[in-house]
Amino acid sequence: MATLWYDGTFYTMKEEDEKVEAVLTKDGVIKAIGNVTDIERNFEREITKKISINGGYAYPGFVDSHLHMIGHGERLIRLDLSEVNSALKMKDLLLEKVNEAEAGDWIIGEGWNENNFSDRKIFHFTELDEIAPNHPMLLKRVCRHALLANSKAMELADVKVETPDPQGGVIVRDTDGQPTGYFLDEAQELIKQVVPEDSKHYLHKALSKSVDDMLKLGLVGGHTEDLSYYGSPDRPLQAFEEVIDGNKRKFRAHLLVHHQVAKTVEEEHTSKFKDHPYIELGAVKIFADGALGGRTALLSAPYNDAPDTTGVAIHSEEEFGEIVQFARSIKKPVAIHTIGDLAVEYALNALEKYPLIGELPDRLIHVQVLRPELVERMKKLPLILDIQPSFVATDFPWVEERLGYERLSLAFAWKSLLDNGFVCAGGSDAPIESVNPLVGIHAAVTRRKLTEDHEGYLPNQKLSMFEAIQLYTSGSAAAINKQDKYGIISEGYAADFTILEKDLFSLKGNNIIEANPIMTVVDETIMYEKGKG
Repeated sequence: MATLWYDGTFYTMKEEDEKVEAVLTKDGVIKAIGNVTDIERNFEREITKKISINGGYAYPGFVDSHLHMIGHGERLIRLDLSEVNSALKMKDLLLEKVNEAEAGDWIIGEGWNENNFSDRKIFHFTELDEIAPNHPMLLKRVCRHALLANSKAMELADVKVETPDPQGGVIVRDTDGQPTGYFLDEAQELIKQVVPEDSKHYLHKALSKSVDDMLKLGLVGGHTEDLSYYGSPDRPLQAFEEVIDGNKRKFRAHLLVHHQVAKTVEEEHTSKFKDHPYIELGAVKIFADGALGGRTALLSAPYNDAPDTTGVAIHSEEEFGEIVQFARSIKKPVAIHTIGDLAVEYALNALEKYPLIGELPDRLIHVQVLRPELVERMKKLPLILDIQPSFVATDFPWVEERLGYERLSLAFAWKSLLDNGFVCAGGSDAPIESVNPLVGIHAAVTRRKLTEDHEGYLPNQKLSMFEAIQLYTSGSAAAINKQDKYGIISEGYAADFTILEKDLFSLKGNNIIEANPIMTVVDETIMYEKGKG
């Protein structure tokens, strides 16, 4: 009962430019690779099905190593502000949404970014009140480390002049101490906690749309963090079980577990997912800092364009160490959101104090700003680095204003990290960036926006096409210690393939994103085929 996949080119990704013309799979595993004639002769009695890939180019299945899958689905079904390039256009879209809403409905928008506006405008709550005088409003910034709220939302949250900033967060205020409606990092929870809980149907719908979209874009899996944002972790976990049922949908979901729900998940859900074929529980997720866009990434020196701040530490160093110590007590690795160099330093202090226990590696996620001495310390630890190539395209050139010239040499330094021997995994951080892996590969290779034509931002950090593809194949596999099962096309590896219309190794510049998925195969099953379904 074996299947022969043929009529195309299969890049093994074991070595650069290594390719074969056919692959034999059986029971979800690759049994042989080579040329059609040899495989047909050697396995004549076992081959029961032959599938043409129609002249396509097959790669090991692409996996997004860091995203929020339910959040990506929400972006698809909610008001998407990510492509808005002016404050006026954002206002028009919000008014349109308000006019469609029923009495009392929350107006929730996703993905606004003032850096895309010529005037860098951030709306004040009074302006939002003019747009939605009778509806509470919550607008998530693209980084998800900041949000805007109008007075209706602040009233529900009981946010007043005297409300203190929570640990790890900032309520932005005017010169009189009045909250402006702009909430950073942990301060966002003041507003989020009064938003009505999403229904089970809503979570199912959002996750279904997310998985279907990812399969259509050539992704066979994702490492996702969703379990602390929708009430009890039972609710998103149930959605994952129902949506990725192994029949209608096969998809490799590796779930990071936010430290606030890690104890509950460990005690109540570990056994359920221990042998699940498509869903597994992973590292304990910790946020060390915020993001560069909202100036909440934690830096060791002040921001170049805001000398009065160095960012926000989500936890004190003592609290941070206690969270890592807890993760070790349940034999879990940690996955730490670290954007600023001081956040990386805090993370390394904790990792050095509480060494890794268990098989999965620790991860540092983002690592956008580093210092040479931090790189040397990182080399001594069993770390995987989760990087998001698309951030280069979207954060430059304004990120230069935040950091200044001196800090750019080790900012978004993907090539330097690879050259220093680190294993890097590629992701999107969707819904913050496009989940399309071709967009990420384009950014890693060109280091510029799709609308631009120049040598790239910090061009010495460009990756080769082989290195860029590895981020989404062997890199993502190594991040979950499955490099002997996923990430290359070879005997004994999973029958997961991303099949494209064009050869990535022959494409340059903006043509990269035109490679176009024609087939996505998970566990030997075609889960997406262009022109069908």
